[in-house]
Amino acid sequence: MTEPHATRALRLGTRRSKLAMAQSGQVAEAVSQVTGRPVELVEITTYGDVSRAHLAQIGGTGVFVTALRDALVRGEVDFAVHSLKDLPTTQPEELVLAAVPVREDPRDVIVARDALKFTDLPRGARIGTGSPRRMAQLNAYARGHGLDIETVPIRGNVDTRIGYVRDGELDAVVLAAAGLNRIGRIDEVTDFLSVDTVLPAPGQGALAIECAADNAELIAALAELDDPFTRAAVTAERSLLAALEAGCSAPVGALADLLADGQIVKEMRLRGVVGTTDGTRTVQLSTTGPVPDTHDGAVALGRALATEMLTQGAAGLMGERAH
Repeated sequence: MTEPHATRALRLGTRRSKLAMAQSGQVAEAVSQVTGRPVELVEITTYGDVSRAHLAQIGGTGVFVTALRDALVRGEVDFAVHSLKDLPTTQPEELVLAAVPVREDPRDVIVARDALKFTDLPRGARIGTGSPRRMAQLNAYARGHGLDIETVPIRGNVDTRIGYVRDGELDAVVLAAAGLNRIGRIDEVTDFLSVDTVLPAPGQGALAIECAADNAELIAALAELDDPFTRAAVTAERSLLAALEAGCSAPVGALADLLADGQIVKEMRLRGVVGTTDGTRTVQLSTTGPVPDTHDGAVALGRALATEMLTQGAAGLMGERAH
C-alpha cells in the first residue's frame, strides 16, 4: 500500500559534506514546520566533492550542483539545498529557485595562528585559500598597505583547511563566516575581514532551495521561507557575475546591501570587484539605487554595474570565462 501523499516524507537532496549536511538539516526543520511533513536528507556526491583538482582547473561553475539537479529532474529527491554562490547563473527551465532564506553573515574570515589579525601577520606569511577572488583582493590590499604575504592555493573541507594552520604549514586560511557559523565553529575565527577589504563571492552566505518547476504545491510551501531582501540582493550580485560572463571560480566579488535611515530601508548599494590573482590590477565600482521590487529590477542593477566595470577593463582581468 502506498503512503498517503500528505504524510510521505519530503526528500531533500544535499551534498555529503559536514557544512552541507548542517545547513540542509536547518532547512529541513524549517520546511517540516511549514508543510507539516517529515523531511529526510538524501546524500548525493557531486563532482566537486570527489575531484581533488582546484576549482579553477575543473571549471568551478556547477561542479557542486549538477548531481543534485540531476536527482531533482529524475524525481529522486523533492527539493535540494545549495550554497547559492555555487549555483551557475543560468537557471534550468525545469527547475525553480523556490526560496532564498535570510542570508547569513556574507563576510570572509581569517583563521590564523596565535590568534593573529590579518594586518598583524608576519612578513612572508602564507595564507591558504582555494578562491581566485580571495587571492586577488588579499594581494591587492597587501600591495596597497605594505603587507608582505603569499597566497597559497588549497582545497578541502573546513577541518582540512584549519588543519594546515594547526600543523604549522600555513600561517592563516581564509574561510566564509557563514559556513563556520552553520557548523558551530565561528569561535575559531581570529579576524573578520571587512567587505571594504574583501568583497564576498556573489551570493555568499545565502542558501538556495530548488525544486521542480511543475510542483506548484511544494513551490508555494517553500516560498514561505523566502526573504525578499536577500533574494533581491543576490539576484543583483549574480546578474553582475553573469553580465561579466564569469564562472563562479573567476576572481569576481560582489555584495548588495541595504542602506537604511533608522528602520526605513531607503536604497540598495551594489559593489563589484574583479582583479588579477596577484593583486596588481583591479576594477572596483559601486552603484546605488532604489531597492528593486521585481526580479527584473534586481537584474538590471547588476547589469548596469557590470557594464561600467567592463568599460573600465574588467574583462581583461578575468582568467576564466564561462563557456
